[in-house]
Amino acid sequence: MKKTSTLLLLVLHVSLTLTLSVQAQVVTVAAQPAQAGFAADRLARIDSTLGLWVRQGWMQGGTALIIRNGKIVYHKGVGYSDLDSKTPMQKTDIFRIASQTKAITSVAIMMLFEEGKLLLDDPVSKFIPAFKNQQVLNTYNEADTTYTTVPSKKEITIRQLLTHTSGLGYASIGTKEANAIYAKANLTAGLNVQGDDLLSAMNRLAKMPLMHQPGEKWTYGLNTDLLGCLVEVISGKTLDAFFKERIFTPLGMKDTHFLLPAEKAKRLVPLYREMPNGQLVKATAYLLNGKSVTPDYPLIASTYYSGGAGLSSTIEDYGIFLQMLLNEGVYNGKRLLSRNSVRLMTTNQIGDVPYGGGNDKFGLGFAVVTDKSSGRTHANEGTFSWGGAFATSYWVDPKEKMVYLFYRQLQNTTKGEMVEKFRALVYQAIND
Repeated sequence: MKKTSTLLLLVLHVSLTLTLSVQAQVVTVAAQPAQAGFAADRLARIDSTLGLWVRQGWMQGGTALIIRNGKIVYHKGVGYSDLDSKTPMQKTDIFRIASQTKAITSVAIMMLFEEGKLLLDDPVSKFIPAFKNQQVLNTYNEADTTYTTVPSKKEITIRQLLTHTSGLGYASIGTKEANAIYAKANLTAGLNVQGDDLLSAMNRLAKMPLMHQPGEKWTYGLNTDLLGCLVEVISGKTLDAFFKERIFTPLGMKDTHFLLPAEKAKRLVPLYREMPNGQLVKATAYLLNGKSVTPDYPLIASTYYSGGAGLSSTIEDYGIFLQMLLNEGVYNGKRLLSRNSVRLMTTNQIGDVPYGGGNDKFGLGFAVVTDKSSGRTHANEGTFSWGGAFATSYWVDPKEKMVYLFYRQLQNTTKGEMVEKFRALVYQAIND
């Protein structure tokens, strides 16, 4: 009887421990910064610096979020959403997150991988036959945009799409060769696309030459739009529907959308452009390879769901998504990925292939700080990150158990130092 009672107590202890562990995955607000190992007076340096940047006209405003040990220690809106009307920036405002969409698409692919629907080294042609027997750019004549090709030595794979080593370039925002060649096939960077869909566009992309032999270089390109297409083909759902059902709803990401509902339109932060004289003006349009794209694209319905650039979100929604990854794939008792899949995503997957001119490497959807690059900034080895074209950035530092993000809505900003200064301000405030 004593053994039975002891066993029952042990089972109850384990059950309670697991329950508390699951509950601990939920992001909550720290009563005091010290609860998460931060000094309040040093966090105040973030307030003063962000306020200075607004007064200097470096940004109209922005939001910042710091989560450590599952506790929100900093979450504020500063400056203005709209400079003209002096509308204060709110921490619940919605931003075009552009390439931050890529991490979510990468998670979707890894979910299908875990379900046995694909292997990372499967050729893309297994699911989209048009990608068989591709060609690689050999010579390019800038005068008339003609080119010659050679056969690809091997087929591009899903892993190469995740690591941007497939040889696909970017339309509209890529190299002069990619911009010109992809324009011939009416390919775009994925924003405000009308009368098209992912599969149709990706079938056209398959007929265009790769910018280099697969696996030989790191080239930022339409890889993640193609991954989004694979999600649609393999799951039988639109990328929009897959994201909502499999990622956003389980995580409680209520403000992340391809198409913003009408009742949320007023929360979309206007996009500002930095003029040559440094002045910020509201962008009524922006140019992608000579084509005008409206900043209102999140409010315009489309059947093209860009896995590489199409989402808009709040900083808190995306912070929750990143917390799930920091939690090794689980949040609020709902597991989206196994811990080993998250490990794969945040591990160097490109070997000795050069990336970005430094010692960082690239995983399956993220830039990753290595032992050789961790001495360059405060970020520890294993920190993974990315950002968006309209001045949104995020980082996850597993060693510090910390997620931190900095959102603005700027085009052509010359004040890139804001990002690195913000990162330094976050780490200097740690006080444990």
